[in-house]
Amino acid sequence: MTQTQSAPPATWSPPAQQPAAPPSQQPGAQQPKRGPVAAWFEGTPGRMRAFLILAAAMSVVFGLAAAQGFRQSDGALERAEANAAQLVRIQAIHTNLVSANADATNAFLVGGLEPPDQRQHFVDSLAEAARLIAEAATAQPADQEALGALNQTLVTYNGLIEQARANNRQGLPIGSQYLKDANAVLQNDSLPLVKALVQANEERVDAEFDGIGYGSIWVLVSGLLTLVVFGITLRWLARRTHRYINVPIAAGGVLVLLTTIVGGLALANASSDASNTRTDAYDQTLALSRARIAAYDARSNESLTLIARGSGDAYEKAYQDASVVVVDQLYNIPGSDLEGQWGAYKKVHVKVRELDTNGNWDQAVDLAIGKASGSNSVGTFTAFDESSAGDLKTSSEAVHSELTDARDGLPPIGWLGIPIGIAAALLVAWGISQRLEEYR
Repeated sequence: MTQTQSAPPATWSPPAQQPAAPPSQQPGAQQPKRGPVAAWFEGTPGRMRAFLILAAAMSVVFGLAAAQGFRQSDGALERAEANAAQLVRIQAIHTNLVSANADATNAFLVGGLEPPDQRQHFVDSLAEAARLIAEAATAQPADQEALGALNQTLVTYNGLIEQARANNRQGLPIGSQYLKDANAVLQNDSLPLVKALVQANEERVDAEFDGIGYGSIWVLVSGLLTLVVFGITLRWLARRTHRYINVPIAAGGVLVLLTTIVGGLALANASSDASNTRTDAYDQTLALSRARIAAYDARSNESLTLIARGSGDAYEKAYQDASVVVVDQLYNIPGSDLEGQWGAYKKVHVKVRELDTNGNWDQAVDLAIGKASGSNSVGTFTAFDESSAGDLKTSSEAVHSELTDARDGLPPIGWLGIPIGIAAALLVAWGISQRLEEYR
């Protein structure tokens, strides 16, 4: 008889208890209250309000950026015009100084009383330089200190010239030393100040020309960002409300788009016009001014070489250096007769040097001061001087008129930008408020 094994006794375990629900989820428990701001942005209506605020704020930002962009370009054009005018003044001061020095040195060769016309030209050149110094100091306060120092050097220079004239009329050799000292004051004290002023104003003009194009960045970047926000808003509304387009918001987008296109094109045209002015009339003005300054410097050194009587190699080298500058600058002025006129003067200078080198100093002086018949130094240089002065006046006036035209061509978005941004924001508010009404 087999015995059966008994099954192990069954064990009992208590039923697993579920974790107690948090108090907020228990029946009858009160839900925590949301703040008024969070409740305002809750659900679909809340998201509509969020899009309304975002799109409206972006519209106002666009208006501010558009206004800033146009003010940026308009201000840069205005400052470029003012700084270019200041640069022309400083270069005119430079030209008058070297012109006066050329008159003084050339007249010194005459001996005794210099020609009245040449003396008057010297006086007029210094007076014009003094007038322009005062005008330039008023126009650009940043230049006042350097211009004041320049004016002091002119007083010293003029005093030395008068000493040279007085001794030269009496035939005293010391007169030539006074003339050399005056020339040294001009070269070592006056002209370095002028050159520093020229460089400072050239940098200001270049900076403003570069800044003209920055205005379009404000308009284009802000316009594109605003259109992106409008597009996202329209897409979200279309998916939630099952309407393909929201007319007021679309109208606001069109307003922003038109402003961006019109403003961008206007600023691009203004920047292009300014760039053309910079590479054409402005560069020609600089080239002409530099050529005239170098030409007068060469003229002075021609006379100083003769005054030195056989020991003027340094002055002749300075003449050659200045003549190279003239030729280089005239190369930047296509279609001009100035190169031929300067070439005629250079040919006379070669004859002057040949006569002086061969011991015919008196004949060289006659050729240099215009006493020699036929082509002479005075006649050929005067032709170049008058032609280059006329061309310089034309080019500097072109800079002024072209920059003024560029400014006048800008639409009035500088003061319409903010109203445009506000109008676009109101259109957004109108469009979204129509959808919000459906949830009330």
